Amino acid sequence: MRRAALRLSTLRKGLLTPVRGLTQGLQNPEKDRVFHIHEACSPIHVNHVRNKLREIVGVSTNWRDHVKAMEERKLLHSFLANSQEALPPRRMKDSYIEVLLPLGSEPALREKYLTVQNTVRFGRILEDLDSLGVLICYMHTRIPSAKMSPLSIVTALVDKIDLCKNFLSPEQDIKFSGHISWVGKTSMEAKMQMFQSNGNEFSPVLDATFVMVARDSENKGPAFVNPLIPEGPEEEELFRQGELNKGRRVTLSSTSLLKMAPSAQERMTIHEMFLSTLDPKTISFQSRVLPPNAVWMEDSKLKSLEVCHPQERNIFNRIFGGFLMRKAYELGWATACNFGGSQPFVVAVDDIMFQKPVEIGSLLFLSSQVCFTQDKYIQVRVHSEVASLNNKEHTTTNVFHFTFMSEKNVPLVFPRTYGESMLYLDGQRHFNPMSVPVNLKKEYHVEP
Repeated sequence: MRRAALRLSTLRKGLLTPVRGLTQGLQNPEKDRVFHIHEACSPIHVNHVRNKLREIVGVSTNWRDHVKAMEERKLLHSFLANSQEALPPRRMKDSYIEVLLPLGSEPALREKYLTVQNTVRFGRILEDLDSLGVLICYMHTRIPSAKMSPLSIVTALVDKIDLCKNFLSPEQDIKFSGHISWVGKTSMEAKMQMFQSNGNEFSPVLDATFVMVARDSENKGPAFVNPLIPEGPEEEELFRQGELNKGRRVTLSSTSLLKMAPSAQERMTIHEMFLSTLDPKTISFQSRVLPPNAVWMEDSKLKSLEVCHPQERNIFNRIFGGFLMRKAYELGWATACNFGGSQPFVVAVDDIMFQKPVEIGSLLFLSSQVCFTQDKYIQVRVHSEVASLNNKEHTTTNVFHFTFMSEKNVPLVFPRTYGESMLYLDGQRHFNPMSVPVNLKKEYHVEP
């Protein structure tokens, strides 16, 4: 399993102020490097992002016309490049986009993002980030001579989302910005930032990195993308970090618990947990009792089922990846809330990999459980699988990892089986890279 550790950023309010040109904001020059490209442009309304994507791809907004639209895309094969060298290089600022979410000035739009606690639904933000990431990639790969893009660009991985603020006001405007920061032969890394209005300026909220892949016009095979030419030392550093991110993902995949045995320290951890659950009144490995203030992992599960209707389709007539992220996040939040006994807030989102597309009409099964805890932190794993209406066979599509922080210390979670022990270690691996303790103001909350 590929893993991309997602930690709470140490960025603070005022650290990154939107300015013209390429700027670098960092609190710890050895550990935290965040770059921003800001070009003079008019922000796109958030509602226009999906419409713009439909125009670029050439798909209809009417579900009944989707077959005809997909047939027309076959004619775009002649615009595909036979090699990356045949494509013109692009700069980072060529793909720079700003998107406005006017929660303050449009009350009707606010309803879509509002929680009962009068905060902003983070699941909706995940949807917007996914759409923006795809649009950024289309800006990088656009062909001036073609009315529609011959590429099918899809989200492969949410590499990381660094949060620096967890309270989002539903009455203040939000702005997204982003650009391409690294490219391979057929893949691209899109960096995005989110800000919220605070008086006369926008304060930083999060920094996100998504990995997208380009496929041919029928979404059947890989396609080449334009090379990226960094300009200046800051952009070169961004590009170098993209290369490091790729290498890190390869390394983490090779050391996955699905491929390799746990380390000696991890085996010791599991054995000590097992010994602590043996009943001292008996001399038996079968008699298990929970230590004080502990919960069996199997008792922390929550499940949900979604019928995948055409309304939630993406521009390629599969289920929108942002919708999957929102549903997984909301179930994960409910799991953490139920386990911790208080309203948690998210501090990390980790390793959202899109292993298989979800077809329209599928049954989407989501299973969430707590797999690791420490002090006030709750590590939640959400497993997503699909089955067609005519086939009862289930296929895994995604595995999501969320780190939440509760208002108070939470119970320890204990595995009972070897499989649960591997889930515990995997949760611990996702949690450990995060910077702790997280110092957030008491009023900070992010709910589904």
